Amino acid sequence: MTEPEVLTSIQNGVGRITLNRPRALNALNRGMCEIMTEALLAWRDDNDVRSVLIDHAGERGFCAGGDIRMIAESGAGDAVEAKAFFLVEYRLNDLMVRYPKPIVAVMDGIVMGGGVGISDPAPVRVVTERTLYAMPETGIGLFPDVGGGWFLPRMPGQTGIWLALTGARIKAADCLPLEVGTHFIPADQIEAFKLALIETDEAPQAVADRFARDPGASPLDPHREAVDRCFVSDTVEEIFSALEGEGSSWAEAQLAMLKTKSPQSLKVSLRQMRAGAEMATFGEVMAMEYALGGRVVQTHDFQEGVRSVIVDKDNAPHWGPSTLAGVTDAMLDAFFAPLPAAEAWTPLD
Repeated sequence: MTEPEVLTSIQNGVGRITLNRPRALNALNRGMCEIMTEALLAWRDDNDVRSVLIDHAGERGFCAGGDIRMIAESGAGDAVEAKAFFLVEYRLNDLMVRYPKPIVAVMDGIVMGGGVGISDPAPVRVVTERTLYAMPETGIGLFPDVGGGWFLPRMPGQTGIWLALTGARIKAADCLPLEVGTHFIPADQIEAFKLALIETDEAPQAVADRFARDPGASPLDPHREAVDRCFVSDTVEEIFSALEGEGSSWAEAQLAMLKTKSPQSLKVSLRQMRAGAEMATFGEVMAMEYALGGRVVQTHDFQEGVRSVIVDKDNAPHWGPSTLAGVTDAMLDAFFAPLPAAEAWTPLD
């Protein structure tokens, strides 16, 4: 008998959701999202459940993203299966954002893509020295979805835009000042922390406060002003120009990284960030990202990005268009056009 890919239980008033697909770094598929949604809906009005804990099996990854191979295979055809996955996943993300009970996410290990979508909504977000957080979608021809259009532009300054475009990977000491995490707890204290959550009646915030430690100095901190200067523009071309004019080795490294990304994804992601910043609700962002997702997965760049990074692993994608100038406003307008009402994303009740 194979174990379920998500384990759910109620332990002394704590609804516990454990991602249980460690060999795949707990990457999400549609079935996993459905199990999580079912549990959260069941516990929402259950007076015997006072809070929710989301953790994971294995030491390498909280959740490395979504089922990219399935999405790419679906996108190569009619994208029906990919859209069905996005519908369920984004409804889960939205349910978590609106959830009436405290959620604790233990973000130990790799936290990327879909893993961000199921941790960012949690009021208590615990990182450890093993946490590696990133939204690397521009490197595979996609965009930072699962609510990235809501969370990233609301990070301090332009740090979320920097993360969205470069796909930069950050660790615990940057996660706290960038508000990715709320508490740093050493990995060897995580089991004791989870036991305290379950065995005591303390509020999750108070338990996390008790276990929290200082993660150390932020490696990004010396570059924060440069981030805000260089990533403030509404066009990718101007961001490139600002980095070129900065004259530092850090700026040169950011520019070099950006030049490896899909030009289409860079422009889509920046427009997504700026649009999401102006939206009043998380649900509006989900509707935008659902329309975007169904279209972008059918593009050359997504198919090529997945081939290069995940299938062949040659890390030599041939983007098309190959330049920023080749990605026109008309192309972007088509990506961002609202869906017909009958096809649009809708939240759960």
